[in-house]
Amino acid sequence: MTDKSRRPRRGLTPPVVQEERTVRRATGAAAVGNVAEWYDFGIYSYLAAVVLDRVFFPDLGQWSAVFTLGAFAAAFVMRPLGGLIFGRLGDRYGRTKVLSATILLMAVATVLLGLVPSYGAAGMLAPVLVLIIRMLQGFSAGGEYVGALTLMAEYAPDRRRGFFGSWLEFSTITGYTLGASTCGAVIALLPDDQLIAWGWRVPFMLALPLGIAGLYLRMRLEDTPAFRQQMERSPALATMSTRRAVQIVRRHYRTAALVAAGVVVAWNVTNYVLTNYVPTYLTGTLPRYGESGTTSGIATGLQVAVMLVMLCAIVSVGRLSDRIGRKPVLMTGSVALVLLGLPAVWLLRTGIAGQIVGLLIIGMCLMCFAAVSPSTLPALFPTMIRYSSLAVIFNLSVSLFAGTAPTIIEAAVTATGNLDWPGYYLIGAGIIGIVATHFLREHAGKPLDGAAPLTSSAELPPPPLSEDGVPLEPPRH
Repeated sequence: MTDKSRRPRRGLTPPVVQEERTVRRATGAAAVGNVAEWYDFGIYSYLAAVVLDRVFFPDLGQWSAVFTLGAFAAAFVMRPLGGLIFGRLGDRYGRTKVLSATILLMAVATVLLGLVPSYGAAGMLAPVLVLIIRMLQGFSAGGEYVGALTLMAEYAPDRRRGFFGSWLEFSTITGYTLGASTCGAVIALLPDDQLIAWGWRVPFMLALPLGIAGLYLRMRLEDTPAFRQQMERSPALATMSTRRAVQIVRRHYRTAALVAAGVVVAWNVTNYVLTNYVPTYLTGTLPRYGESGTTSGIATGLQVAVMLVMLCAIVSVGRLSDRIGRKPVLMTGSVALVLLGLPAVWLLRTGIAGQIVGLLIIGMCLMCFAAVSPSTLPALFPTMIRYSSLAVIFNLSVSLFAGTAPTIIEAAVTATGNLDWPGYYLIGAGIIGIVATHFLREHAGKPLDGAAPLTSSAELPPPPLSEDGVPLEPPRH
């Protein structure tokens, strides 16, 4: 059975009209919660090469950075399990309930991470606790991002899904930027001894108010139009077993699953190379091999600057994809990675000017994926299995190929002495992106599978006016 034969004809299906104010409120709830989630998840990587290696792995020499990044990668071991559990709960009980739970769990775990004693105070217990808490963060992240992505896509009007979806990655980048800025401020303002003693804990403690704000917004939000339609039409779907959901994907959505995995790998390898590995590469790896690196403060400042550039452009790229389609944007990013991935890494070794250009190149490639993937991925699966399917595929792909990228790259560089490994990874990501995009079906402007066409009150034609300019009620049919 082909994808085309399975999709119902929607030409005669009346569109659902959602209040524009509600659409924007849902977007805000998903975005603000996502800011908190990725602030929490990202601050570890910004402190890893500067202070956390000395706090938790002080006796490992040049391998301390590898073990510190290994604790970062440990979170990705739990992401598929979190995605499986939270995804099924989201398809059964609704998106908003699950998203409230994920943000609460992430905030608590991040605060606990900031309370872990140092290696000097607790010995081996300290890195073990870090490992356990990072896995708890990964468990939460496994349900968070895909849930927010599903929520936003199911609330967005069909003709503007790219625009509203881009706000999700706007919030992700904002969370990373906020985390980088907070860490950079702490590093710049505190002497090294105070930074190691207590200053590194401050960014982790700030997770609590951010998490509370996101939780409040999400708990006030009604579930998505697509989920409500499904529960009204087929409430028995809420009892579908995980095994049955897997069977549906395997039998009817195998191509969609492979395409989704490819897009996720290309997107997230680029993301984690830029946001999680490059700070270590610039401040630790390059100086260790006698190359022109930079200080932690400058590296953080460059990261923040590139992310601010991305923030200024990402929503416009999302809006553009509503006009020209998702495939052209994704293909542009994929081809650019293949052609420019290695030159961008070479530029990182040529001083501050080259580092700026190299980071901008990687950032612009990343933006092509980040701007349109949130609107592309949900359209590949029907409402009844959207959250769970995406959660498993997304998190398995990220865990196996993207989240491990910083650790594998650093280990490869340390073992071989070849500083080009980040570029090789970017080229590989681009090739995977090209193949996945080639097989992607264009969904821009179309209803989500399993949902009625969706528009917003802002897209309706204005009501007719009387001769005196008074709005009249539209005729009833």
